[in-house]
Amino acid sequence: MVKYLVLIYLLFTYSTQSNSVEGIWITKDDITGREKSEVLIYKNNGKLYGKIVNLLLPEDKGKLCTKCKGENKNKPIEGMIILNDLILEDEVWEDGTIIDPKSGKIYDCYLSLEKQNVLKVRGYLGFSLLGRTQIWKRKN
Repeated sequence: MVKYLVLIYLLFTYSTQSNSVEGIWITKDDITGREKSEVLIYKNNGKLYGKIVNLLLPEDKGKLCTKCKGENKNKPIEGMIILNDLILEDEVWEDGTIIDPKSGKIYDCYLSLEKQNVLKVRGYLGFSLLGRTQIWKRKN
């Protein structure tokens, strides 16, 4: 009986984790299509955040966010929190922001899990029609 309860618990835990956006995601450069960075997405106090944990392109290693304003001005891009304060509404993480370290601009943002390993990330100004979408892949 205990074995069955453990098995049910493990299956439940796995199924809920596979639908989670938490984990490490691979971003791609919009122009070249090359893998650009690894972003760790995590929850803190019920909100979702994302931090660049690894820059994958050798030419990006050690770069600073020179165009950022405020606390991120001239800070290393690697280690920077780029997703902030997203909240879950009907299976979509929304009402947060995303920073583009290349331009230093901050956009409104929402995330949705398209498939288990595919994350749609939409950054926009004012209206979600005015923006761009990236597809991030979950790191295996």
